Amino acid sequence: MSPEDAVARVRAYLAAMERRDLTAAEAMLAPGFVMTFPTGARFTRLPDLVEWAKPRYRFVTKSFERADAAPAPDGIAVTAFGTLTGEWPDGTPFAGIRYCDWFLVTAAGLARQEVWNDLAAAR
Repeated sequence: MSPEDAVARVRAYLAAMERRDLTAAEAMLAPGFVMTFPTGARFTRLPDLVEWAKPRYRFVTKSFERADAAPAPDGIAVTAFGTLTGEWPDGTPFAGIRYCDWFLVTAAGLARQEVWNDLAAAR
């Protein structure tokens, strides 16, 4: 897999998650996939992530500014970053919140996701 292919896979996954197309997103995951979010929240199942996020925001979309990809010992590391737009649980809109997602992409799919963002600081 090329770095460009790894970035395309990450972008497709993020787009599926925005649409809440969990079936499409899950099809892109490698066995043993783990994602870690701010506060150290860890998930291995996408429905668990969606439930965890419900009291945090109504919805969120990602403005994809760029991605960097580099070979890693066990795949390709992709760092995607940009800004978040969405609504808080009370319906108040937010925009321009920074995010950075780091992925490990392997031949089997997305193996890891590490998420950093300024959502908590913006609240």
